[in-house]
Amino acid sequence: MPTPADYLALAGAEKDGTVLQRLVQCPYPFVWQALAVNPYTPPAALIELSKVRDSVWNDNRLLRLLAEHPAANHIVLGAVLDRVAAKLEEGDRPYAAVLALAGRPELEPDEVKRLGTLGGSSARLRRLLARQLNFRI
Repeated sequence: MPTPADYLALAGAEKDGTVLQRLVQCPYPFVWQALAVNPYTPPAALIELSKVRDSVWNDNRLLRLLAEHPAANHIVLGAVLDRVAAKLEEGDRPYAAVLALAGRPELEPDEVKRLGTLGGSSARLRRLLARQLNFRI
């Protein structure tokens, strides 16, 4: 019987996309985060990871890691963007994910800029978001 440490090791070192896709079903948030860091995790698995929930801290960290993932295409980033928007509306503060999304050239600046208008956005986040988007211009 595999232990949580076995799942973590596999999530961090595996290169087979099929295996990585199956690991998304693992119930451990630290495994999800390891998958979000593994450059071999396929986009389909990243989309599934954008839907999982654990705690505010773990969810916000996972969203940042997904926004930074090298294999995250426009579809993955759109799913992360939607989830971040929902979390902002709920009053959560996934600010690191917002700023990571702002740095992604796959997304149009206007797609990300709207995050600064949502309920959970602070004045500081709006300033940092504007600065990050200005770097892209």
